Amino acid sequence: MKKILGIFALLVAVCVVTVLFSDRFLTAYNLENVIRRTALFGIISIGVAFVIITGGIDLSIGSLICLVGCGLPWLLSVKGLPLPVALAAVLGASLLIGLAHGLLITKLRLQPFVVTLCGLLLYRGLARGLTGDQTQGFGAAHDGLRWLATGKLAVPGLGGFGVPMPCVILLFVAIAAAVFLNHTIYGRYLLALGRNEQAARYSGIDTSHMILLAYVICSGLAGLGGTLFVLDVNSAQPVDFGNFYELYAVAAAVLGGCSLRGGEGAILGVVIGAALMQVLRNMITLTGLPTHIEFAVIGAVILVGVSADEVVKRLAAKRRAAREAVVG
Repeated sequence: MKKILGIFALLVAVCVVTVLFSDRFLTAYNLENVIRRTALFGIISIGVAFVIITGGIDLSIGSLICLVGCGLPWLLSVKGLPLPVALAAVLGASLLIGLAHGLLITKLRLQPFVVTLCGLLLYRGLARGLTGDQTQGFGAAHDGLRWLATGKLAVPGLGGFGVPMPCVILLFVAIAAAVFLNHTIYGRYLLALGRNEQAARYSGIDTSHMILLAYVICSGLAGLGGTLFVLDVNSAQPVDFGNFYELYAVAAAVLGGCSLRGGEGAILGVVIGAALMQVLRNMITLTGLPTHIEFAVIGAVILVGVSADEVVKRLAAKRRAAREAVVG
């Protein structure tokens, strides 16, 4: 809980600074855009959090988003598949990719970093090959489907402000993920696996199946996120669609309290971390800072946040050790 409060305080501080330097931050249009982007990145960040909790990593998220984002309009417009079939194909492919990652890690004992790094190259190359490196889009078709990413639910009395539909989807995903992680035996298994895989195995936990589950969840949510991302912008270029999205997702998860050592994580913290990343990007745009230093600013904030968390953790450990020494 302390981690969540800390990252929330940092989010509030960044919002206050942005408000002080720009009067456009609190406009309905800007807030809706920030919330929409937060929701989109929040969905994929929750998926990455499950993998990080097991002590793994997934660097292929951005390329998988590219494959799904380019593949869906390609299947619809070029191949002429019906909408339900195209959706089932891209989402099913996402789940199969997660299953493949898990099998390579558990059966061949390959390192998650290596497996997903290869995926990062493979899926983007596959997207570029399938589409002939051409931009894919929906044009004026499928407006009903696009409403899932571009629509909003009006909130009476707030001057036209509406809750973006991706935020509603994120709410369902976050609640389901939180219930699964904190109130089911499988969630406890994932946390135990991340803390000590060998001890978890000796306790009777099928660690291979749990790792498979984590990667399937991660890739499945990446597929859902990729679908919403392309519906939001209406087109995708295979050369750069989804670039660095995996870094935003990992950063949001780590800022939200997921330890890269595994065994720790909270869904609420991950969502707040995703919000912080998007508010930082928005702050850079609104305050007139050079956009080419965006990654430098975000990297510095992440470094400060993670370092502060580590310092607080060590101080708390020293205090516990001192108390135990006195009691002993």
